[in-house]
Amino acid sequence: MSVPGLSAALAGFVPRRALGVRAPLGPGAVSQVLRLPERQQKGLMFPLQELERCMVPEANAKLHVRTFDPSLEDIARAEASFCPAPRHRIDYISSAERLDHAPAPSRPEGHTKKMNFFQVGKYFTLVDMPGYGFKAPKDFVDMVEAYLKERPNLTRTFLLVDGVVGIQKADSIAIEMCEEFSVPYVMVLTKIDKVSKGYLAKQVLQIQKFVDTQTQGCFPQLFLVSSVTYSGIHLLRCFLAHITGNLHINSS
Repeated sequence: MSVPGLSAALAGFVPRRALGVRAPLGPGAVSQVLRLPERQQKGLMFPLQELERCMVPEANAKLHVRTFDPSLEDIARAEASFCPAPRHRIDYISSAERLDHAPAPSRPEGHTKKMNFFQVGKYFTLVDMPGYGFKAPKDFVDMVEAYLKERPNLTRTFLLVDGVVGIQKADSIAIEMCEEFSVPYVMVLTKIDKVSKGYLAKQVLQIQKFVDTQTQGCFPQLFLVSSVTYSGIHLLRCFLAHITGNLHINSS
């Protein structure tokens, strides 16, 4: 599973402190969120559904807010995948510059610092890939294209799009890469705490229209997250557990 986009991508999916010996605290823990008032609780868990409240009905109909719609119980169970324990380690295991440097499941050694591999227990490996755009490493294309095309056990790629500025030229290049190689991917909007709900709603509708009309391999539902407030993080963790076969979603 790869995450091209921001260099701090992992902070959104597996909080840095969760890589140590303690489970997440505060809003990073589902148990804490479930103690909040219902509306605040749902706002943190399901920010896209919360954003629906700001939109007119015609706009609401355009959003795929419940394509992935787990229960609160599903989300709580998924948290176990992201909490380290004596028999469930969450560790950085390797870095790689090229595909032939990438660790095999039985051989997790490495020494370079381009693609960073994190082993989430026995469940899955999360690959934090370098950011694209003007800050991308010179060998970004050779490195990332080869990985996306040739890694046989790649489950899903997550493209992190800045929720403040929306889809930029560099994002379009990454999207074209995923489409060309038929790589299933997901659009994740970050920094949603940095803008007003009205502005965010406008961005979301524009990106949703782009996904619906310009993509084939993108998951239809957008994921909105904030690494500051933890909004949307729990739902995204649950989605990760689900697509890697580590969560059986309850029937509604």
